[in-house]
Amino acid sequence: MTRQIGTILLVDDEPINIDVLRGILPPEYKIKVALNGQKALQLSAIEPFPDLIFMDVVMPDLDGYEVCRLLKSDPKTAQIKIIFVSAHCDELERRKGLSLGAIDFISKPVNPQKVLQVLADALP
Repeated sequence: MTRQIGTILLVDDEPINIDVLRGILPPEYKIKVALNGQKALQLSAIEPFPDLIFMDVVMPDLDGYEVCRLLKSDPKTAQIKIIFVSAHCDELERRKGLSLGAIDFISKPVNPQKVLQVLADALP
């Protein structure tokens, strides 16, 4: 039996951060990219739905928390796993993200081993 390829959505308003994550992720995943929250919502609603979203918190217009809230309130996208990636990673921010339905919170600059560990835990 072959392993099904997972789809990962990378959301960050800074293309360099997208490039860093893309360089860490194993090549067998299908990668979608959104440079803002509105595009993230659009891409999340298109099949194949992402299995996992790595999302920045601080973005113009719709921040990551609001995107998460909207995704979790829609039955079509509520099951998508979300991992916040942010330079603002204190305990209060972490708790806020988890309370909105995220499964983890990674601080920037990202540690490749941490990204791969979180990925392995989220998509076994």
